[in-house]
Amino acid sequence: MSTVEKYKNIENELPKLPKVLLNTIQSGVLEIKSVDKSCEKYLDGCSKIPELTNAHYVVYSTYIKKSDHQYEQFIFLDKEGAEVCHVSGKQMELYGILLCPNLPFSDEYQASLNEHQ
Repeated sequence: MSTVEKYKNIENELPKLPKVLLNTIQSGVLEIKSVDKSCEKYLDGCSKIPELTNAHYVVYSTYIKKSDHQYEQFIFLDKEGAEVCHVSGKQMELYGILLCPNLPFSDEYQASLNEHQ
């Protein structure tokens, strides 16, 4: 699946997304989700880490077990994909603050998902 781009409009939606993040998201190594700005956990995080108020997306690894999240770094992005801040898994958990992003899957990625079902 690494040769199939996952999202078809990510470069248009997030024009300031660094290429290394774009490539790892498109290849499925890292995941991107929208941040639920109404979530109590997110609001609490903003009081401790003020930069989070500008975050619209978060990039993280889906391959790290929940028990190992304290060792992970989450990359928060603004609405154009520019990095806002990095937050350690020791500082914050993502559970409960993630929403599906407004990024539709590419036709090729969707077809590859259908092949594996």
